Amino acid sequence: MSLQKAKRIIKNGKEFLGTPYVFGAESGRTDRFDCSSFVQYVYGAHGIILPRTSRQQYLIGKSVPLTSVRRGDLLFFTTPKRARYKGIHKIGHVAIFIGNNSILHTSRVEKKVAIASLEPYWRKKLIGARRVVDTPL
Repeated sequence: MSLQKAKRIIKNGKEFLGTPYVFGAESGRTDRFDCSSFVQYVYGAHGIILPRTSRQQYLIGKSVPLTSVRRGDLLFFTTPKRARYKGIHKIGHVAIFIGNNSILHTSRVEKKVAIASLEPYWRKKLIGARRVVDTPL
């Protein structure tokens, strides 16, 4: 992903800081988001069309080793509800990596669009990363 495109995506996402989290928020709404509708909206505003759910989004783009994650990559997490499942069904959350060990996302934890540290809470739940910009979809 080009650094400039990542910066634009992150800047756009930050414009929604404080927007309420609502599980199952509809695609296209900007007055409330869940994790995947937020990611879908922000990337869509930059011409990157993503599916609606975090599990579907995990199938898009290129897998990235966690040691090679760059700004703008998508990070995928399990949640207490999903932890007992296997494979893709284990995924219950998606966020945008913004650098400095931080993510931009919305979740039940923060209850709004927020910037969060990966440490310690999210790091323990991290299960994968995908690069969806500059890769064939």
